[in-house]
Amino acid sequence: MFHAGDLTGSREEQQNNVLSQLQALIEGERSTAANLANASALLHFFLKDINWVGFYLFDGTELVLGPFQGLPACIRIPLGRGVCGTSAEQRKTLRIEDVHDFPGHIACDAASNSEIVVPIVKEGKLLGVLDIDSPLKGRFDGLDQTFLERFVGLLTDKLELPLTLF
Repeated sequence: MFHAGDLTGSREEQQNNVLSQLQALIEGERSTAANLANASALLHFFLKDINWVGFYLFDGTELVLGPFQGLPACIRIPLGRGVCGTSAEQRKTLRIEDVHDFPGHIACDAASNSEIVVPIVKEGKLLGVLDIDSPLKGRFDGLDQTFLERFVGLLTDKLELPLTLF
């Protein structure tokens, strides 16, 4: 059973607590869908000033909407398009202070103003991305990036190849 835990202390202490909670949530669970759903719910609970958090999974051709928290979203994103597709194609984290200045930004939610996308790569294979949007410009900083890359690392260690949802 999930317990919200203590989210007091420094940002680093809070983030370490969330990483421990993630580890406990995914321990022993083989379902990718269940683990990604719980991971998105955990981030949605923990992160402040966000309006969307979830996963897009790579189907071998494009990114397809996976488990998420927030308003309904774009279902398919080609590689190289928008922040998610660019992050996936480049296999690097993109932290965008103002999405309206990003060439080719895909506006799934008009309220989103900043975004961070972390690619999910295992054994050299692209599995998808973690995407988080905020209505605030400049919402995400380097500490967020480090935390989210560690978060994705824990998830990636748990994912088995080939990636199946159930």
